[in-house]
Amino acid sequence: MGERLSRRRFLRASATSVAALGAGAAAFGAAALRASDATPSAGRLKQSVCRWTLPGTLPEVCQRVRALGLKGIDLLYPDEWAVAHESGLTCSMGYASRRSHFIEDGFNDPRLHAMLIEELESAIPLAAKSGVPNLIAMFGNRRGGSDTEGIANCAAGLKKVAPVAQAHGVTVCVELLNSKVDHPDYQGDHTMFGAAVMEKVGSPRVKLLYDIYHMQIMEGDVIRTIRDHRQWIAHFHTGGVPGRHEIDGTQELNYHAVAGAIADTGFQGYVSHEFKATGEPYEALAEAYRICLV
Repeated sequence: MGERLSRRRFLRASATSVAALGAGAAAFGAAALRASDATPSAGRLKQSVCRWTLPGTLPEVCQRVRALGLKGIDLLYPDEWAVAHESGLTCSMGYASRRSHFIEDGFNDPRLHAMLIEELESAIPLAAKSGVPNLIAMFGNRRGGSDTEGIANCAAGLKKVAPVAQAHGVTVCVELLNSKVDHPDYQGDHTMFGAAVMEKVGSPRVKLLYDIYHMQIMEGDVIRTIRDHRQWIAHFHTGGVPGRHEIDGTQELNYHAVAGAIADTGFQGYVSHEFKATGEPYEALAEAYRICLV
C-alpha cells in the first residue's frame, strides 16, 4: 500500500504539461546521450533507481545516486530530465505526462487511444533530444474486458505509436504490474499478456517494463520467465517480496542470481531499483547496487 500511495502521489504531484519543457530539452541536446558514461560502473548491468523511493530534492538525490555508482534515475517528468543530465545521470525512464489515473487508464481501452497516442507522440521527440531512452506506458485496468479484447486493443494503439518511437530511437515501455496486492483490476498482470501484445506490435521500440517485484507476486518463476521472454523486455524494476522493501536476505528472491540471469541474456538496458527501504534509504540502495553487481 505504501508503494502504491507514494508512486501515485508523485503521479498527481502537479499539472505541468509535457510541453513546458519546450526548447529547454535541446539545450543539453545530444550530449545527454553520453551522461551515462560520466561515472564508470562495475559489472555487466547498468543500474538506476526510481526517484520516488528516495528523500531529498532532485539535485540532491541525483548527486547521491551518482556517487553510489548508479548510471540513471527512473520516473522523472520532462521538466526534470535536465536535472538528471546536469548531475551526470541519464533519466533511464521518463514520464510523458503528469495526468491523473496514469496507471488505470491504459491502451486496453480504445476510447483512450487518441489521448495516449498524442501524449507519447509529443513526448518522444523531447525524450530523444534529452537523451532519455525510455518512456513509460500502461496497459490499464481491466474494467470487465476480456484478455482477448485487451491484447487486441493494446496492440492496435501501440502500433500507432511505434513508427514515431522508431524514428526517434526512443522505446515505449509498457509496465507489468500485480493485481493481487498493489493494483487491483490491472489487466497487464502476467508476462504472457504483455508478450502477446508485444508480438502483435512487432516493434523494437515498443517493449515491456518487467517489474520483478510485481511478477514474483503474480507468477514467480522469474529467471525462467526472463530467459524465455527476453526479446520483449527493455527495462527492469526491482523490489523485495513481500512488502516492496530491500532486496537483501530479508525477502524471498535471490536478486544476485536474478541479476546474473539478466546479464547472461546480454541485456543492455537498465535495471532500476524501486523499493521503499525500511532503514536508511541510501544505505539500502548501496546494498542493492552491490547485490546486483554481476
